[in-house]
Amino acid sequence: MDNSSKAIPKILEHEGGFVNHPSDPGGATNKGITLATFRRYIKPNGTVADLKALTTAQAVAVYKRQYWDAVSADLLPSGVDYAVADFAVNSGPSRAAKYLQAVVGVTQDGQIGPATIAATKAMPSRVVIERLCDDRLAFMKRIQSGKLWQTFGRGWQRRVDDVRAVSLSWAAQAPVDHVAPQTPATPPQRSLWAALGSLLAGFFGKDKA
Repeated sequence: MDNSSKAIPKILEHEGGFVNHPSDPGGATNKGITLATFRRYIKPNGTVADLKALTTAQAVAVYKRQYWDAVSADLLPSGVDYAVADFAVNSGPSRAAKYLQAVVGVTQDGQIGPATIAATKAMPSRVVIERLCDDRLAFMKRIQSGKLWQTFGRGWQRRVDDVRAVSLSWAAQAPVDHVAPQTPATPPQRSLWAALGSLLAGFFGKDKA
């Protein structure tokens, strides 16, 4: 299911505009996109001034390729897709994938493939979302031994709380694939009169000695 058209705008709401906070290890960002990412996907020799001029359309294209597609979000259940993609934006696609894999109990190789997708679909989406958001917060609190949490923790908490709420809402609204169990076909039963008729026909049809 492709929720990117509604998920990426939600991500952009959290990312905000141009920021160049001295405590942010990512350096200058605009709409959550770092200068390195800007140079990789939009302008190889881009400057901070170019990054400041980033358009929303350019940002959406980057998020789709760099994060949404990188975690195979289109193949994940509704709600789980947004929770994983937003995690990927903050902490990288590989880390987001590994944390999802830890939740669903498959090998943590950082690549979301058929095994991860199948294991994710086999679990209730609500459980996956809750555990993933809990683990994401725990990771955030450990970054640089908790120093970054002191600076950014309040905003990070609000963001994950919002992602959790939206993801759970989307999961609750998603259609449930359900295949009714097949009942073995019951062989047709012959009526009493049909059985009696066959018996009499067999008796009178015998040759006399």
